[in-house]
Amino acid sequence: MGRLRLILVLFLVAGWVQAEWPRHTIDKSSRGADGVRIADINGDGYMDIATGWEEGGVVRVYTNPGPAKAKAPWPFATVGKAPSVEDAVFADLDADGHMDVLSCCEGKTKTVFVHWGPDWKSTDAFPQLKGQQAWMFALPMNRTDGGCDLVVSSKGGNACIGLLSPPDQRHGRPRDLRQWTFRRLVDATWVMSLRSVDVDRDGDLDVVASNRKSKTARVLWLENRPDASWPEHTVGSVGRENMFLDTADMNDDGRVDFLVARKPHEVVVLTQPANPRAVWAASVIALPASNHGRAKAVAVGDLDGDQRPELVLTCEGANGDKIGCFFAKQNAEQAWSFHDISGAPGTKFDRIELLDLDADGDLDVLTCEERDGLGVFWYENPRVRK
Repeated sequence: MGRLRLILVLFLVAGWVQAEWPRHTIDKSSRGADGVRIADINGDGYMDIATGWEEGGVVRVYTNPGPAKAKAPWPFATVGKAPSVEDAVFADLDADGHMDVLSCCEGKTKTVFVHWGPDWKSTDAFPQLKGQQAWMFALPMNRTDGGCDLVVSSKGGNACIGLLSPPDQRHGRPRDLRQWTFRRLVDATWVMSLRSVDVDRDGDLDVVASNRKSKTARVLWLENRPDASWPEHTVGSVGRENMFLDTADMNDDGRVDFLVARKPHEVVVLTQPANPRAVWAASVIALPASNHGRAKAVAVGDLDGDQRPELVLTCEGANGDKIGCFFAKQNAEQAWSFHDISGAPGTKFDRIELLDLDADGDLDVLTCEERDGLGVFWYENPRVRK
């Protein structure tokens, strides 16, 4: 009996103490939580959340109450209505020092709205985009003149990645959305991710995107050039169903690599060469299939403090007893093992943010679930070792 106890103690000290991580609900009072986007909107050092509720048709902002209260439901404001909202993100569009919220809508709405902060009493739609496409995702890109460009993307017929630019800050009025200009950058079929990262290491932010469906599905980056030409560079995973992606330097060579969750049960790692405009190497991590949902999102972070990256995965189609959120860890022999985070609750999860919400020194998992009413929530990392 003493030997069994020793083995149990060693097991607990060596890793995680339980298969499932505790789940803390931030809000589940509407329907169809679809995405979490974060920013510190009040300068208190804690990340706040913007979320669109697709079936509920509302956009909400959640104010982080700090580590001591993070495990209870968070205070929130409903900042506007947006039928079929697919994405909501913070951006200071009128350069007044206060965050606004941008929401992208698909379905019959096909509109991009601005919910103006800080009082959230008015909502306007970009007339250039209204009714044009099923808008899926937006990426704010701050400019050196104090303005904010918006990279927006869509799905379906006429889908694209495009650029919304505000009027000149000295003479225009950015709150008058009629003064913004829209430029189509590249054709698409169904854009899942937009990320801003300096891919070519030239000091400015480029745009990384994953595009799913059709023979032209691919992972790509758009190069930020002084002439504003934004040339496209295809990286890989052409013709595959590419879902949400993350970026990280996976091999410590100083160059950012792309990791893409790919249906049905894969993560593809696209490794950047010395010249990012050349051919990228691709390797595939096979994910467990029999008791897990279909790959939806991936995020990279050091979950256990060993200075090596783990992968957090979320899924859709995690019906019945299937797992919808889990993590992958690589050993010294480069083999991956997979570990439960969510257990069975939840069917259709979404994009992931990794951050230390309880200030205990490790990364927790912030996400949302659209189908089974789990809403917006976070999983508490139960790590017991450094």
